[in-house]
Amino acid sequence: MNKTLLEMLVCPACKGLLQYQSKSYPKELWCRAEKIAFPVIDDIPVMLLDKSRPLSLAELDAELDNAK
Repeated sequence: MNKTLLEMLVCPACKGLLQYQSKSYPKELWCRAEKIAFPVIDDIPVMLLDKSRPLSLAELDAELDNAK
């Protein structure tokens, strides 16, 4: 995914920062504040709230552990 585009995108719900999850399938953009994930399909982020999915606490914890 284009790094410049990624730096410009914000969560449509809270306007917060998004984290690109390139190792997940499908690839996703995560908003930790809202605990939601937006799909990235063919390198195009789908930034619609009705297309997002809730993130579980286990996913968020695992992502934090992987970042260490």
